[in-house]
Amino acid sequence: MIFGFNTDVKHEDTIYHVQSEAREADLLLQTQVFVRGRCIGKRATSYSEQAHEPDFTDQKKEQILREQHRLVLEAIREGRLQEVFDNRETPETLAAIKQLDIQWLNASSIHAEEKLSVRLRATEDGQGVSNARLTVRLARANAAPFYTQLTTNDTGEAELVVLVDEASLSDSSVLVQVNSSGRTATRKFQLRRVEA
Repeated sequence: MIFGFNTDVKHEDTIYHVQSEAREADLLLQTQVFVRGRCIGKRATSYSEQAHEPDFTDQKKEQILREQHRLVLEAIREGRLQEVFDNRETPETLAAIKQLDIQWLNASSIHAEEKLSVRLRATEDGQGVSNARLTVRLARANAAPFYTQLTTNDTGEAELVVLVDEASLSDSSVLVQVNSSGRTATRKFQLRRVEA
């Protein structure tokens, strides 16, 4: 089993979150790029042909994934991100589109009466995924991270409510991993104040 890579990189006025992971069920090494929690593009490498070779180890997979992650980071820094995205309709890239995803349903209004309320929805191909396990990590600048797990309802939704002072939420982020039928997806959302 190999672990993924997550990196935030800034270009001009935009912060990009780059996430690379092995999608073992699809025999894909996938890198996704997010801006404010929304996926703006992907790059995927299939390893279906090498998968059955005895010398194709997890270390080799990780090396390919690390190089792909680095390639996307360099493209962002050089302002040529669109060049590295998959724009072709191959079985690998189509498989990468129909995947688990996480939507933040109330992103514009999450704090009231000393409570942080985050409504999430796990989806696959646009449909809600019931009984998915969500692992949530709330990271704050001056406090220890807060971890919890939730299970989605019949429509794929779950709600996290935490007692927290709004002043401690600046420069905070919410990392959510969804797990369903052995497949996972991870999204990072930045918290920021919305001016009225």
